[in-house]
Amino acid sequence: MSQTTDIKFSDLNLKPTQVFKSTKGDKVIWALVLLLVLASLLVVYSATGSLAYKKYHGNTEVYLFKQIAFISIGFCIIYFAHRVNYTIYSKIAKILFLFSIPLLLYTLFFGVTMNEGSRWVRIPVINMTMQTSDLAKLALFMFLARLLSRKQDKIKDYRQGFLPVIIPVALTCLLIAPANLSTALLLGSSCMLLMFIGRVSGKHLMLVIGIALIPVAFLILAAVVKHKTAAPEEETVTVKKEKSSRIFARVDTWIGRVENFIYGSKEKDDDDHYQVNQAKIAIARGGILGRGPGNGEARNFLPQAYNDYIFATLIEEYGLVGGAFILFIYLVFLYRSIRLFKKCPFAFGAFLALGLSFTLVLQAMANMAVNVNLFPVTGVTLPLVSMGGSSFLFTCLSIGIILSVARSVEQLEGKKDALQEVSENEEDYGNEDIYEEEEEYEEAIEA
Repeated sequence: MSQTTDIKFSDLNLKPTQVFKSTKGDKVIWALVLLLVLASLLVVYSATGSLAYKKYHGNTEVYLFKQIAFISIGFCIIYFAHRVNYTIYSKIAKILFLFSIPLLLYTLFFGVTMNEGSRWVRIPVINMTMQTSDLAKLALFMFLARLLSRKQDKIKDYRQGFLPVIIPVALTCLLIAPANLSTALLLGSSCMLLMFIGRVSGKHLMLVIGIALIPVAFLILAAVVKHKTAAPEEETVTVKKEKSSRIFARVDTWIGRVENFIYGSKEKDDDDHYQVNQAKIAIARGGILGRGPGNGEARNFLPQAYNDYIFATLIEEYGLVGGAFILFIYLVFLYRSIRLFKKCPFAFGAFLALGLSFTLVLQAMANMAVNVNLFPVTGVTLPLVSMGGSSFLFTCLSIGIILSVARSVEQLEGKKDALQEVSENEEDYGNEDIYEEEEEYEEAIEA
């Protein structure tokens, strides 16, 4: 018989530190992402308890393992996206944007309909639904950053600078709005902020804001008129059951939500009021320090406690201190992105990182505002905290792109510091070697 020998663990040549050494970019952003996904694990596991009892007969670990799987895939996406040179995203920006437009059209007319909104398409192989607006947002910011960086010399001109920039933004928002008005408004706001920083004329931006406020004003006016001329409950039920086209299917829902936000009443027991009231109860129960992990009760009554209303669930269990800490994380993330924008020597990378950070932070603020009843009910999730799905993975891709810009800035700063050290030791080094180092640095910048 052949004799087997044990292999020493040290002989396996396992080097887990290689992954960490190859992880570049802003270490603070990496830490913030880690904190958010850890909070996600805790809150999602707690919030999906009642859902697991309904669907999996009490097996509460199912959604925990699903969230762990999404987080693992998300970190892989972040890692590989941040290893790619961000200039490649400029090359594929136009193609990706042109692909997203027909995809949004297909979703609007032939997509999977949930809650009267056609926002999803089903991926055949893995049988998973994807919200196409997430892809469209990413493609739009890539394309917008590319346009702003290339048109800085004529950005103040209406025809040559403003129109080529605003048309893609308007087209994307118009295609998203019929099924998801809140996402379209947040996307438009993020793009307006980016265009303002990109030196677009203030007159042109004010014109766009004025045009965008017209349908919003009509929506508010319709909510006021509906409330003042409210019909008896038996008549309103029959009106809600009437079917309309996919483009205008959610108009009544928008008017109803604005009406509920303006004239909220505890006596009215519809779905929106129920969500708002249960979120208020959860926040009130949480107090300052919360009831402790897993001790929340609102998860049993609050719809979407693991998704749209996860912030209320978090406050109930971890208190206002926990909610303030999550808010602080998003603000630090925005600060680090602004800092990266100032450091980046190239316009495309600076605009891309700032635009993606704007949309993530604005989405987080909108979710928190809805949870504390500072904003009408919307369907936006809390980035990196809500239960995993296609939105979670696209958020990870956006963060990976931001870290790709940070990695390039870090490399250029390292080369610059090295050149400064060489210039300080000019006597020992020699002039020819210094010139060669400077030429290499200039070639790296051009590349």
